[in-house]
Amino acid sequence: MNFSDWKPVYAEIREDFGFPRADDEHARDVLADLVRPFDHSRFDALAGATVAIAGAGPSLESELDRARDADVVFSASTATDVLLDAEIDVDCMVTDLDKNPTTARELSEQGVPVAAHAHGDNIPAVRKFVPTFDANHVLATTQAEPRGPVENFGGFTDGDRAAFLADHFGADELVFLGWDFDDPGVDAMKGEKLQWAERLLYWLEGRRGERFSILDGRREKIDTGWIPR
Repeated sequence: MNFSDWKPVYAEIREDFGFPRADDEHARDVLADLVRPFDHSRFDALAGATVAIAGAGPSLESELDRARDADVVFSASTATDVLLDAEIDVDCMVTDLDKNPTTARELSEQGVPVAAHAHGDNIPAVRKFVPTFDANHVLATTQAEPRGPVENFGGFTDGDRAAFLADHFGADELVFLGWDFDDPGVDAMKGEKLQWAERLLYWLEGRRGERFSILDGRREKIDTGWIPR
């Protein structure tokens, strides 16, 4: 995903939520001062691989075999803890640091890549937690224009950012577990973010020429008016 492709989608998301671009850019710059460039060759194993994208929804516990059967596992936020508790190795944790930064720190210390994301309203968490991680294993990301060591591979929530990241580095197949777009346990803001995650995965599967089974029975209801032409 090039930023030129992502930029109009990012503008749609900002307009929908009212997020100021300047805040995202400030967060990016704060993160940039705390990290170093990430060695992309660490993701060479994704080329041709089946990558499990683990979301943190309530269905995760019942779908762990999808992760066990995959070649590579990318996890979003607290999905990481569920996988580790089930003795399933995680190959990359994707997080905006809002729930389990201790897990992210411990994984980085074990040499597992952590995709740490900065956005307009998590600057305090970026400043507090990122310096505690092993900098050799931090992949810094932003939803704004990339700058310096902070990169943008597309995506908005932790889960769909994990999918876009795997796509960028050549995953052959993406399989999804722990994805619950209609989770009744989330608040209104999270519900809106899940709607965007669904839209973005619809866009991603079209770009890949793939059909994600988690969208079966849902595609006809997805708003597609924002997709760049």
